[in-house]
Amino acid sequence: MTPPTPRKDPRPRLSRQRVILAGIRLPRQVFSEVEEHLEELRRLTETAGGVVVGTFVQDRPRPDPATVLGKGKVEEIGRSSEALQAGLLIFDEDLSPAQARNLEQSVGIPVLDRAGLILDIFAVRARSREAKVQVELAQLRYLLPRLTRRWTHLERQAGGIGVRGVGETQLETDRRLVQQRIARLVSQLGQIERERSQRRKRRKEKTQVALVGYTNAGKSTLLNRLTGAGAFVEDRLFATLDPLVRQGQEGWDRFLFIDTVGFIRKLPPQLVASFRSTLEEAREADILLHVVDVSHPGFEDQMKTTRLVLKEMKLDEKPILKVFNKVDRIGSSQEKEQASRTDPEAVFVSAARGEGLEELKRRLEAVAADETVVGLAAISPSAGPVIARIHALSRVLGSRLVDGKLQIRYRASRKDAAVLNRLIQKEGEA
Repeated sequence: MTPPTPRKDPRPRLSRQRVILAGIRLPRQVFSEVEEHLEELRRLTETAGGVVVGTFVQDRPRPDPATVLGKGKVEEIGRSSEALQAGLLIFDEDLSPAQARNLEQSVGIPVLDRAGLILDIFAVRARSREAKVQVELAQLRYLLPRLTRRWTHLERQAGGIGVRGVGETQLETDRRLVQQRIARLVSQLGQIERERSQRRKRRKEKTQVALVGYTNAGKSTLLNRLTGAGAFVEDRLFATLDPLVRQGQEGWDRFLFIDTVGFIRKLPPQLVASFRSTLEEAREADILLHVVDVSHPGFEDQMKTTRLVLKEMKLDEKPILKVFNKVDRIGSSQEKEQASRTDPEAVFVSAARGEGLEELKRRLEAVAADETVVGLAAISPSAGPVIARIHALSRVLGSRLVDGKLQIRYRASRKDAAVLNRLIQKEGEA
């Protein structure tokens, strides 16, 4: 199956802002872990349109309450920022408004933390009305406690990493106006979610499979391979933001595949809260495909991050099939064996080359057969509580009135089907 040529990235090319990165290594952290985190921060910076000109890491027993790093290191960064002509300092750690203000006063350039950087990337990547509303809501929640700090330097800038999107349109706002705007955005999201819920109801006849995983794991490439969606693909973090729902093709047509936004370490809580309606697509899915970039040296940590996010969203109880993607990038069979020991049930594929898809199809069909059942209930039309429970725990495929009984055909997980069978049997005995 040959995927279509992905669409080109429609966003304008960003200016190459010169950026310094900073991090801290605590006593229990190994240096390779810190290096990996800063490498990811570098890739995030490049995704946002910046170029990293310097990196600083300090060993400390604990973060400094005022500036995270020690006074000497902060002064060193300040001198280097002038020598390197850097215009922005980005920390891998979350900064309090006070810490960011103190650092800006010390180094003389704007300061951003990891959460602010991710929000900035989302502001650039958002395409749909829903994504734009969600990003603006997340940015406003992030900016609200930092409004006083950001007021002065926002007025002097026409863009740049960390001040795009909402930063350019809300310069005149105060806390009261921001809070009013947040309330309006929450209301808009509620309306969007109701519209999305109506669309989901029209997809009940298909088995829905959500692709979840760490950002840049290859979810969109796999979606293109299975559905011919033509989703935008790029070797960057958060290359796609808006979820896509597409029917499978050429043997996969019994499934609806849902591409979701990628997860990342230290995903800003404001973003998780704002994107909850988008992630509801995964909640409605029958099966989750956890796509993993098995060629990444830290893929086990990325798997852990994804599991934590799924647990936070209460999705970890759904059937999950692990997909180890990018197997073509693994250098040796020994590496593949080592990855297999991490999860012996995982399916190895290369979405880019189309390798391993037959095995993935076989395993996915087996999971669908094992985890869901189709049931038929024949109950009195007056049994309102039971009817409501059927709708709540299953996907109703159709209903009709036959000989005074309401026949409801539904698909449910085996666990929920057992609950419904007991309710339906009890109603029939009444």
